[in-house]
Amino acid sequence: MTDSDDPSGPTIDPVVSDDPTDANGPPDPNLDPNESPGVDADVKGLEDIDLGRDDVDLGEAALADLTVGDTAPVAGDGLESLVSDLADGSPRDRRRAAIALSRRDLDEAAVAALATSARSDPDADARQFAVEALGEHGGDRAGQVVQASLEDDDPWVRAEAVVALDAIDRDRYAEAVQGALEDDHPAVRRNALVSIWKRRGADAGEMVLGFVDDESDRVREWVATMLAGVEGERAEQALRTLAEDQCDIVATAAMQALEGGSPDLSTMGGGPDRSGDGARTGESGPGRPPDL
Repeated sequence: MTDSDDPSGPTIDPVVSDDPTDANGPPDPNLDPNESPGVDADVKGLEDIDLGRDDVDLGEAALADLTVGDTAPVAGDGLESLVSDLADGSPRDRRRAAIALSRRDLDEAAVAALATSARSDPDADARQFAVEALGEHGGDRAGQVVQASLEDDDPWVRAEAVVALDAIDRDRYAEAVQGALEDDHPAVRRNALVSIWKRRGADAGEMVLGFVDDESDRVREWVATMLAGVEGERAEQALRTLAEDQCDIVATAAMQALEGGSPDLSTMGGGPDRSGDGARTGESGPGRPPDL
């Protein structure tokens, strides 16, 4: 009987090595494919898989979504061609053009096209990538458009706008970023917290303490990380509370902070929240989780 005939499905054998110098090991047990959600479960569809998180949904991505970050097909295109794609292309072409423009020196026409895309493209992904490109470009005009994007209907566009404002001028747009702490989406709040921490450091401790009970484990995780740099009994007590958090990631961050860890801004800049769908892939560079 083959694996395909076995009703229980195939067993995946991960590469295991106890040699720490081996490129394949020792493996992270959390990455064992046999521990993935849905393995050994009676799953008939994506909706039957329990990820253990309320803020993450499984979905299907088309090939066009998975390849949008690949700008090789337009690597030789000039600004005029990319601007044309941004205005009149398919959703994939518009997203790709915005990503490509984020890597170019822009003229006024390109900045104007990105501003129009950020304000009014019907595709949320294209708006998000346009906001990102404006953040990379900088300047007063970009800042005005990006600040307006804090009111976008799509939370991932708003989350990107926080990152872009931080990049354009963290001090100038501090008030706008402060307002993003009131957003109803955790990605926006989390990015705002990181930006404010990078501007104020431990002086933001009182504000950070206000998010110890945030409903999002992603927010609480970074609260724990930041509180490692805040002195005082209240901060220590908050960390002890977070060390007992029902989310393992939050509890681990709090325990590390209690053991003397201090906020690593280079680490904190590695992954503020962005949408987890296939159109936004990678950990750095355009088309990735925003880098504060």
